Amino acid sequence: MSEAGPREADPADLVILGGGSGGYACALRAAELGLSVVLVEKDKLGGTCLHRGCIPTKALLHAAEIADHARDGAKVGIRSTFDGVDMAGVNTYKDGVVGRLYKGLQGLVASRGITVVEGAGVLEGPGVVRVGDDRYAGRHVVLATGSYARSLPGLDLDDRIVTSDAAISLDEVPRRVVVLGGGVIGVEFASVWRSFGAEVTLVEALPRLVPNEDEFCSTQLARAFRRRRITTRTGVRFAKATRHGDAVTVSLESGEEIEADLLLVAVGRGPNTTGHGFAEAGVPMAEGFVTVDDRLRTGLDGVYAVGDVTPGLQLAHRGFAHGIFVAEDVAGLDPAPVTDDGIPRVTYCDPEIASVGLTEDAARDRYDEVHTLTYDLAGNGKSQILQTAGAIKLVQAGPAGGDGPVVGVHMVGSRVGELVGEAQLVYNWEALPADVAPLIHAHPTQSEALGEAHLALAGKPLHTHG
Repeated sequence: MSEAGPREADPADLVILGGGSGGYACALRAAELGLSVVLVEKDKLGGTCLHRGCIPTKALLHAAEIADHARDGAKVGIRSTFDGVDMAGVNTYKDGVVGRLYKGLQGLVASRGITVVEGAGVLEGPGVVRVGDDRYAGRHVVLATGSYARSLPGLDLDDRIVTSDAAISLDEVPRRVVVLGGGVIGVEFASVWRSFGAEVTLVEALPRLVPNEDEFCSTQLARAFRRRRITTRTGVRFAKATRHGDAVTVSLESGEEIEADLLLVAVGRGPNTTGHGFAEAGVPMAEGFVTVDDRLRTGLDGVYAVGDVTPGLQLAHRGFAHGIFVAEDVAGLDPAPVTDDGIPRVTYCDPEIASVGLTEDAARDRYDEVHTLTYDLAGNGKSQILQTAGAIKLVQAGPAGGDGPVVGVHMVGSRVGELVGEAQLVYNWEALPADVAPLIHAHPTQSEALGEAHLALAGKPLHTHG
């Protein structure tokens, strides 16, 4: 609240509610284009991704990778042992990464002349946002309030029943864990805790893990998790959780009961749209999400929405792209709309999953005929060096031997997330296999596997049997 009492600020070009990936990207790009910006954030710049999501979880996954390397050193002739996990040290490392990025972001925002307002913003109508007793007018308003970790009815969160918000800062490694939800968040935490030495049971109500990915990815991941002795229960629903002392009994509708020291509730994220005045101001909503057109306009004059509050993929880089799009649209640059199919997706468990474009099922719904090709990483030298199993699957529109574009790329294996940059260029530029086949990939790299897959699809396979 202003010390001088309530005030009415001069109109800005943009007032942005939320300083997460979508909000701060919009603010930075708008300021770069010469627009005046007010950025409202009730917590910390960077939002969930920087402080409770992408960055801290990937730091934990890197620590888990180091643990696996220490445990498996003898396989490559290195005398190393895994003596346990110092969670205080892991958290210090993780928090240091977050802290450095947060400091850098604060400096970046300050250097662009962006007005940052601390507090919870409420949309009062087109062009008006209230923060406490102060009101900020904007020629355009951007709703970028992000998402929250969902739970389930009847589940009381505590120190033994947690969401990912608490799971990133545990002070000890649980001995037995049940992960409720086999989507991105669930499989990533299952992977971390297994690497740290925990017994992990993963429960997914749908028939397969990572159900939003191509079924090929689910099959590959399930096989890898079995090798890692991660127990999975798919196609079975959660019934209840009972806390007794320092343990939790997880009951499934199948009648099975699982004893654990920790239950992670990883059933997805919901749009953070309540309490900000969206519906009251007349913003069109559907199932808690803000309804937008292909230019991210809400239907309320001058009001846009970006990132997790809109229906679609809940990815930080999607929000980031949305924010840039809105800033450029407001500035009159007429940018091309962001489409979800062209956004790369990475799940950072071990093995990693990376994909872009359509799954095979989605492609068959869209095209008259579809052809697929799978290239096993066993034929890739760098993958052999890394001792990773996995494969790359390409989905091509049209019949085998045809000249249709590649409309889906799906990869499973160690570090394949680093390949998705090239994969998204293949998809977004509607490349034909014959366009990609002549490109030279450095040897030995895993990127060669992507090249080999396109060579095979173009009808000139090299390191491929059959």
